[in-house]
Amino acid sequence: MPRFFRDEGVLSGIVHITGKDAEHIRVLRLRPGETFTICDGKGKDYICRLLNKKEHGFEAEVIDSAPSRGEPTIHCTVYTAFPKGDKAETIIQKSVEQGAARIVFFLSLRCVSRPDRKDVSKKLERWQRISEEAAKQSERGKIPEVHVLESFETAIAEASKAEMPLFFYEGDTDYSIKQALSSKSRYATVSVVTGPEGGFEPDEVMKAREHGMLISGMGKRILRCETAPLCALAAVMFHTDNL
Repeated sequence: MPRFFRDEGVLSGIVHITGKDAEHIRVLRLRPGETFTICDGKGKDYICRLLNKKEHGFEAEVIDSAPSRGEPTIHCTVYTAFPKGDKAETIIQKSVEQGAARIVFFLSLRCVSRPDRKDVSKKLERWQRISEEAAKQSERGKIPEVHVLESFETAIAEASKAEMPLFFYEGDTDYSIKQALSSKSRYATVSVVTGPEGGFEPDEVMKAREHGMLISGMGKRILRCETAPLCALAAVMFHTDNL
């Protein structure tokens, strides 16, 4: 069923659809009587029936509402160092599909890609569109936000506030990912931190440990920088019964 997001609170009765959503309806060639979903971006879906075409868009009636089924019970933020090329787009798209609440990119010492503020501003606009499209496709109830932090220290300080703060490192670790996720019986927020193509510097690992991050591994294989956050996120979702 086609899906649209509108941040307008509770919907009822007749709704007017204009702008890019109206254009999308035209592209899909929806006809009067056909149904689609409008999500309020806060976890609630409204089932609508298309009524009439208007001069500047369409009219539809709300026929039912229900909580969005695509939202996980856990709030997981993915923190990953800037990757090269278009790998960030893959990370965003697949993280949204798997249930991430937020995706955050940051600079670490071994980052090959080091975009300046102007480049980041352009990228963020595109990255947020990718998040929205992925949220529509995967029937999410919210559009995950994409953020950029300018330093490793800022990212770690923020990530360490989660109830389950996971820092993934290919060297010596305190826990396997299974052990880390099982180290607490209950938690509502999770952060997963993964590195760039060259991995983390030992000093960065030490700083993460000092902030209370759980230094964890993901097995004996070395994963690509675009694979690691998705693997970690899938493990979190599986462990918390969200997969």
